[in-house]
Amino acid sequence: MQNAVRQYPAAPSERAIQHFESLFAFETDCFDTHAALESGDPGFVLLDARSPELFAEGHVAGAINIPHGKIIGSRMSTYAPTTLFVTYCAGPHCNGAARAATRLARLGFPVKLMAGGITGWLDEGFTLARDGEAD
Repeated sequence: MQNAVRQYPAAPSERAIQHFESLFAFETDCFDTHAALESGDPGFVLLDARSPELFAEGHVAGAINIPHGKIIGSRMSTYAPTTLFVTYCAGPHCNGAARAATRLARLGFPVKLMAGGITGWLDEGFTLARDGEAD
């Protein structure tokens, strides 16, 4: 009896390369985001799409907080249209980062999602900043 993994053959290598490399245009991971932030010139704005209450409890240092429902043209007009945003939310069980990325893309901004969100950030061993602490 054939198992579910082998039910469909794997894609040819060229198609697999295309598919997996295309993911990097849409997402980054916590490790690469951390390294970019540590460089001092990350080249993006890190956007926490969670509620202000959750942001206050703990967020990635240097992130701005705009809940995905509050991402509108007038609020984002202070950013150059070429500003790259990297969005995150609570983690893989949350779609707030994808909602924020969609809103930003609809406004014409380049955007990537930080896969793993806060859960992934903590899994990597990185710390969170809290309101009242210096970012």
